[in-house]
Amino acid sequence: MADRQEILRLEELAHRLRVDLCRLCGSYQGNIHMGGDMSMSDVLTCLFHHTMNIDPKDIKMPERDRFILSKGHGAVCMYITMALRGFFDYDEIVATYGKLDSAYGQHPCKVRLPGVETSTGSLGHGLAICVGMAAHAKMKKASHRVFCMMGDGETCEGSVWEAAINGRALKLGNLVAIVDRNRQLMTSFSEDSVMLEPYADKWRAFGWNVIEINGNDMKQVVETFDSLPPADSDVPTVIVADTVKGYRVSFMEKQIKWHCGSLNDADLKTALSDLTEAYEREKEAI
Repeated sequence: MADRQEILRLEELAHRLRVDLCRLCGSYQGNIHMGGDMSMSDVLTCLFHHTMNIDPKDIKMPERDRFILSKGHGAVCMYITMALRGFFDYDEIVATYGKLDSAYGQHPCKVRLPGVETSTGSLGHGLAICVGMAAHAKMKKASHRVFCMMGDGETCEGSVWEAAINGRALKLGNLVAIVDRNRQLMTSFSEDSVMLEPYADKWRAFGWNVIEINGNDMKQVVETFDSLPPADSDVPTVIVADTVKGYRVSFMEKQIKWHCGSLNDADLKTALSDLTEAYEREKEAI
């Protein structure tokens, strides 16, 4: 299990990720999906910097763990997480993000950006892709895991639950789904329009191993990934990560309008100050 120093290291990386997200949002001439990026930053940091067997110097390593960002609109959060891990260059992301022919599009494209496992953006497809990847790995008796990050809003799609049925039927213990359960959609709070609760029970009814956590508590996130069942087990796992959209920025938290947006100079200054204050408090609490 990870010790306090490892938790602190990951907490610092998650802080740097959020700061870099805000810096990009302050320089980009357009909107960025900041709300959901900020809510999933802790989980992505843990996955890319602690949990997954990956190597930025050998991106096609056969035994690597696979990660699929089903909520493809959160691509920039993944890009910067991977940049902090050594896959990409942050300054290049800032200079080219969202531009014509850029490798760093508003949704990830594996053709443009080696190191990305698959192109995503049309919601509800990621888990089905991961079921296929995990089934292939199991058939080949490979030891790696397949991780899928979804937004809770996309899980109202029928394709997600068809994939859930098959993931259990195929006994894919090497499959780990993570739901960024921030309870907000693009234009409303989820329970006001989709009514997903009782949410975790739905996954249990499909036969999955269900783990509910505070997805913005790094210690809890790390302990959860460190305690996953063996990859050769017969039951897939879903981690329902309770998160806050726009986490740690006062004017973004739980605000529908911050599904996406841009930061002016004053907003950027406030955001960076909020992030620093929250980070200092969190360090003391760990």
